[in-house]
Amino acid sequence: MNLLDRSIVLGPMGVSLGHLLLALAMLVALMAGAWVGRKRQVHIGDSLFNALLIGVIGARIIFIARYWDSYDSLWSWFDIRDRGFEPLAGLAFALIYLGWRLWRHPDERRPLGAAMISGALVWSLTAGALVLMTPRGAPLPATPLTTLDSSEVMLPSIQNETGQPMVVNLWASWCPPCRREMPMLEQAQQQLGDITFVFVNQGESPSALATFLEQESLNLQHLYRDPNMTFGQQVGAVAMPTTLYYDADGNLVDTHFGELSRATLDRSLERLQ
Repeated sequence: MNLLDRSIVLGPMGVSLGHLLLALAMLVALMAGAWVGRKRQVHIGDSLFNALLIGVIGARIIFIARYWDSYDSLWSWFDIRDRGFEPLAGLAFALIYLGWRLWRHPDERRPLGAAMISGALVWSLTAGALVLMTPRGAPLPATPLTTLDSSEVMLPSIQNETGQPMVVNLWASWCPPCRREMPMLEQAQQQLGDITFVFVNQGESPSALATFLEQESLNLQHLYRDPNMTFGQQVGAVAMPTTLYYDADGNLVDTHFGELSRATLDRSLERLQ
């Protein structure tokens, strides 16, 4: 289990631990509601799934509204691969819907109430324990990396020279989400001179990197190799892409597992201020 990025590996894939905990809470809620409602033949599964759907849609809408300027197309609004959601807003939308169901459908009150309490309890215990166990303010590792010409560098030394917050993106050229987000990150690196963007390639040869950069017409500064993926292992990155955000003192402030959009990048950059 990886607590740093709140993700785990299932076979060849990395899966968000938060999503798994949400699925577990939903399952427990369904079971509790079905058990309480079985005598009266009251089924609340549709109500719970509707609440979940409304919550997800609401969380996405509020996130888009908050980072409106970071989206450049209608399609990008619907591309939820960037995991751009406002959880508290989604919870509020879901609770409003569930409150309406409890008011309009008295027969659902007991099973739906039991489902809500059970799901909330499971989520609080599991997610709460996860938050307590997740390391806070982990320092920027001094793991040696190499440039394309085989010189050795260490990220803390680079940060000491710049005195800036640092965004560290772990990637590979064979990773489709990494390839999709790279032009956006290149643009951000060129636009944001007060933040150091670092690209740490995982396990690929210099020739493979040179070919990729040429094919994609990318001009990346601070591009380094992690040939044995030691840096990735040290920070607990179980899948790619993984992006880490360090403040000017070299302390971990935020992480993002999976593909970034400009909106989700901007959200994390706010936490560096």
